[in-house]
Amino acid sequence: MKRLMIVRHGESEWNASRRLQGQADIELSDKGREQARALRTTIEALNPDRSITSDLKRAFETARLLGIEAPLANPALREIDVGVWTGRSIADIRADDGQGYQGWRSGTFTPEGGEDWRDFVSRTSACVMESLKASERLLVVCHGGVIRALLEKLIDLRPGRIIPVGPASLTVLAERPSGSGSMRLELFNYSPMGPVLDAPD
Repeated sequence: MKRLMIVRHGESEWNASRRLQGQADIELSDKGREQARALRTTIEALNPDRSITSDLKRAFETARLLGIEAPLANPALREIDVGVWTGRSIADIRADDGQGYQGWRSGTFTPEGGEDWRDFVSRTSACVMESLKASERLLVVCHGGVIRALLEKLIDLRPGRIIPVGPASLTVLAERPSGSGSMRLELFNYSPMGPVLDAPD
């Protein structure tokens, strides 16, 4: 049975101040490093046979802290480009354009200079599905938006129905029945440090 294990990076410095990152290359915070280390034992128990990661620092460092010695970095796993919203606080964006922000969370609105949701889903899911062909237990270390995109593509769960997953949290999809090519949600938003119910995008 194929398993897809997806980890969001630990808290970044901009997550801590609730600023939207998109493809800005922001470091993990000290708390984010602690979160990633806490998840390591869980990942080791799941024993991935292949690991891929976004090439952005916050994801790549998370992969290393999870015990992946040489994670395969791929720019196709970068977060969605949020254009002119990059670096702005979520509170300011909501105050200026609350309807646009909700549309963006639902995959129906693209901020100026940003990436279209459908293009983003295609980019990220193609990368993951190609890697899954050669793996039975694939670990993907990426971003919250990438996780939403994969859940839409693989189990038809629309992004507007999904809370932002917590930092350094684990989501698992499994092929059931084995060999069917049909994925089922096995675990969502798990963290050994406890649930994060109000995680920033």
